[in-house]
Amino acid sequence: MKSTVQACGTEAANDRASKGNLVQSLSRALHILTILGQSDSPMSLTAVADAADLSPSTTHRLLTTLQEERYVRFDQGKRGWAVGVQAYMTGTGFLKTRSLLDVARPRMRRLMEETSEVVNLAVEENGEAIYLHRVGGPRIAQATLPVTDRTLLHCSAVGKALLAGMPETRIQTILTERGMRQFTRTTVSSLPALHRELTLTRSRGYAVDQEERVNGMRCVAAPIYDENAHVIGALSLSSTNQRIDDTRVLAYGELVKRTAASVTAEIGGRLPAA
Repeated sequence: MKSTVQACGTEAANDRASKGNLVQSLSRALHILTILGQSDSPMSLTAVADAADLSPSTTHRLLTTLQEERYVRFDQGKRGWAVGVQAYMTGTGFLKTRSLLDVARPRMRRLMEETSEVVNLAVEENGEAIYLHRVGGPRIAQATLPVTDRTLLHCSAVGKALLAGMPETRIQTILTERGMRQFTRTTVSSLPALHRELTLTRSRGYAVDQEERVNGMRCVAAPIYDENAHVIGALSLSSTNQRIDDTRVLAYGELVKRTAASVTAEIGGRLPAA
């Protein structure tokens, strides 16, 4: 009986060790795949091994295993390893199932709870900002903030955040088609002034609406980017000018920027190069 128990114990220990080795190998293989995915060109075996902090023999074994499943490939012309077609196919599966709204919603709620202000998610469609979701701050009387499902881009924080991430040709097309209507005395209604606003938005990472769409209402907004660093949406925080006074604009802007950046990261996006 004792020998049977010892044998079972040895078998269990070996099983745990085997599982541990499998997990370690999987972790190393995924790390190698990440390294290759971040490289702009095929990498030599030595370069991959150095980056992964592994021996060349272990690295080669993992690469050939990944190659069998088409997650990596060996470029004969450049004599280096690169990401394979199966990695691309797996990535497109993520793109098909990701949802900007699903990712943003819990972060919007946390931002609302942190500030007790209204938080909005918007995307651009046909030259306008379309609001997909809004979370209302509990201390804000809803009557003080007009509810709308869309707005022009030049006169809103979400609009300027969206415009700031677009190429100049797209900006010009939108402004030509939509115009720059002046809603209040502070509405940015000239091209030079708007370009200055967009330059400032890009440099600090968030846009500001200083009662430009509605008198008495202020907003701050930050862009959300996809995997190609193209703007796909914007998060904004809005309230009365008494609640978002000059001293709070900077703090709220940084909060919104940080929240938008976390949404960008979660959906597999990346920020544009500085």
